[in-house]
Amino acid sequence: MASIVVAGDTSGTVTLAAPAVSGTTTLTLPTTSGSFVTANSSTGGAYIPTGTTAERPSSPVNGMTRYNTTTGQLEIYGTAGWANAGTAGNSYSASYLIVAGGGAGGYNGATTGRGGGGGAGGLLTGTTSLVIGTVYTATVGAGGPAGTFGSSASGANSSFTGLTTAIGGGGGGAGTNSPDNRNGASGGSGGGAATYNGSGTVGSGTSGQGNAGGLGTETAPAYGSGGGGGASAVGSLGTSSAGGNGGAGTASSITGSSVTYAGGGGGATYVGSGTQGSGGSGGGGAGAADGNSGSPLAGTAGTANTGGGGGGGANDIAKISGAGGSGVIILSVPTANYSGTTTGSPTITTSGSNTIIKFTASGSYTA
Repeated sequence: MASIVVAGDTSGTVTLAAPAVSGTTTLTLPTTSGSFVTANSSTGGAYIPTGTTAERPSSPVNGMTRYNTTTGQLEIYGTAGWANAGTAGNSYSASYLIVAGGGAGGYNGATTGRGGGGGAGGLLTGTTSLVIGTVYTATVGAGGPAGTFGSSASGANSSFTGLTTAIGGGGGGAGTNSPDNRNGASGGSGGGAATYNGSGTVGSGTSGQGNAGGLGTETAPAYGSGGGGGASAVGSLGTSSAGGNGGAGTASSITGSSVTYAGGGGGATYVGSGTQGSGGSGGGGAGAADGNSGSPLAGTAGTANTGGGGGGGANDIAKISGAGGSGVIILSVPTANYSGTTTGSPTITTSGSNTIIKFTASGSYTA
């Protein structure tokens, strides 16, 4: 086996010169940590320090290179922190689902009228590139509060750094004598129109995020108010026999199984013999039916972390409306690239070769 020449000068510089003959050359150098870097010319391979993520150097410097046994990746330390060496452009692709908070159903605030269903929170889905070492903030919107109506009952927006904001669902209109109060609010999906001595106007949805609410009717005996819009469909019209149903939500398999999000809330109905509007698939709450005949039924809340709209409230003792469901943000990243660095306690699962990061409250992920 050929030898290797080691030469030094008075400055302390050491020069390593490979022999000018064929054969196998092995070079082993100690590192500051006491481990070794070994290179062998016959195999073309170099053996470098290895260890888990937890065993990374406590005071790394730019250019440090190691094999991470936790991630199964060669990684290099730079100004953005530890990054997988083979990731092109220091970024990787991720899928996302962003759903805003749903709007609450309309609340009449007195002993008259039927509230419209709350609109679902806006829904966005797609893919994006995450830059390694960058902190991405996830803000999850709350649902609209019960016992309110219109814009006061609208859900809060959800957002993720660098992506379009999902708009909160519009609150349902209130069943009062004031024409303006009967209007559903616009949002990700719009709130349904309420009825009492006429029907209000529907709230509109945001393009690419949701749909409009439904109109109500002042036709006996039920005087049904309109359902809130959903991510995939408009809210249904109220009729003489029932409140309008909430618009259907949209199914997503980002977690590895199909789940439907962002359904609209159902509209309320006047008499117990009338049918309350049902919530749209995807977490929408059912509307109320008052107690003038039969048992009163209050409006029900949208399901938490679906962005579902709340059901509209009716008069008599069932006048309380349903609150909107809170939103959710879900990321799906290649497990090979998953950093493991989050705040806000998201739920972490795996599906195939991807790691799923589900934020049900605000937090962050460092790519």
